[in-house]
Amino acid sequence: MNKPTLVATSLAVAAAAGSGSLASRSRVAGWYARLRKPAYVPPSPVFPAAWSALYTDIAATSALAVDRLRRAGRRDDARRYAIALGLNLFLNAGWSWLFFRFGRLGASAVGAAALTASSADLVRRTAQADPRAALALSPYPLWCAFATAMSTDIWRLNR
Repeated sequence: MNKPTLVATSLAVAAAAGSGSLASRSRVAGWYARLRKPAYVPPSPVFPAAWSALYTDIAATSALAVDRLRRAGRRDDARRYAIALGLNLFLNAGWSWLFFRFGRLGASAVGAAALTASSADLVRRTAQADPRAALALSPYPLWCAFATAMSTDIWRLNR
């Protein structure tokens, strides 16, 4: 894997994670704690652990995919992958702003669904470059689908 590509994907992922963290930092203890939630919502410590693992995975598999596409002479595919990754990270951070900062539960459920679709597309694009990397990235859309279900149920319970 090319070190500059890994640095670039890591910085992009860190920017999304940091932005999402800014949106949620002050709201978790108060507003979020008071929301009605379905019984299947995991305890709060699960979320930072899961997202840390997923963010690491996204940065590494995306760098690998972009490098493999470039080495295969598929520069346009590598560029489109980078654009898809940027959109995905925008949706990722945007969900935190919709849900936590603005308290827009319905919009955050729609945002989570869009993030799930974008994450599945990222896995598809990764598979075109390296099927094993796609397998490694596959927990990401699964977690996003779970987040979509949680967001939708939280919206439903708090209307």
